[in-house]
Amino acid sequence: MNSGDTRQQLRAKRRSLSTVEQRSAGASLVSNLRRETFFMRAKRVAIYLANDGEIDPAQLLDTALKSGKQCFLPVLHPMKTNSLYFIEYTSKTQLVANKFGILEPAFNIAQVAVPWSLDIVFMPLVGFDRQGNRMGMGGGYYDRTLAFMNVQKKLKPKLVGLAHSCQEVDLISHQSWDIPLHLIATDREIICAKQK
Repeated sequence: MNSGDTRQQLRAKRRSLSTVEQRSAGASLVSNLRRETFFMRAKRVAIYLANDGEIDPAQLLDTALKSGKQCFLPVLHPMKTNSLYFIEYTSKTQLVANKFGILEPAFNIAQVAVPWSLDIVFMPLVGFDRQGNRMGMGGGYYDRTLAFMNVQKKLKPKLVGLAHSCQEVDLISHQSWDIPLHLIATDREIICAKQK
């Protein structure tokens, strides 16, 4: 089976979850993460707004804001193809739909955080394996944005993939440009990636 077929099957699987199952998964996710030392100590956190059946980190975002963390959301650059930026988000931030229909803050260069200034980047994914390989939607936005981590081997940000447990696969083929995850947090567990 090719990666395109796998991607479609995994997307269908997560979209098939009911509203109740989605809400329960989001609650379990935040319950699993809120007491983790790396989350409690983090001051600057990037999170995403769920789309297309992704596990919803809205409660995690709310928890982060209430605990005084500076939060950032991914934003597509309006002029540069496949460029992702992180822009500060507060409860008062106005959101607009991007070209994929995903809500994000309006692009404002003054509110952009460079990725290496963040403590954690919580990332959506379509599929994952226990080696920290992540299958995204196929656009390469996160890999391009975080490419500096392959070169500089920085300790931050900590890259945490968020997923429904049903999105796990045995093995995802790894390309040289793929940026591996440090952890995967699901509705059932937190997996420390066993990178080879």
